[in-house]
Amino acid sequence: MTYDEYEHIAVQVNVTGEAAGTFYIEIPERHVCVEPYDYYNHDACVRVDTKTLCDLMERRITYADACKDGNVWIEGNPYKIGLLGKVNVKIANKHGQKER
Repeated sequence: MTYDEYEHIAVQVNVTGEAAGTFYIEIPERHVCVEPYDYYNHDACVRVDTKTLCDLMERRITYADACKDGNVWIEGNPYKIGLLGKVNVKIANKHGQKER
């Protein structure tokens, strides 16, 4: 299932441990924006350690398992975080062609 509801999503991610920092993921108007800043009016905020974030990104673990194990903490709207898993991102290469 892909994300096709086209509603605004803004999730701030606070990374702890090695390479700690903050970034946000915003999806306005069907475009994905990732910026290395706080997002003060976010829908939700996620706190995760570096290793868990890498495992999630490489799909070695699921978001549900990371939450169950206590490696991810959220506050705000969990529905919006769930929508991130439904987003189908297509990245354009240097020739403007879509890649997955």
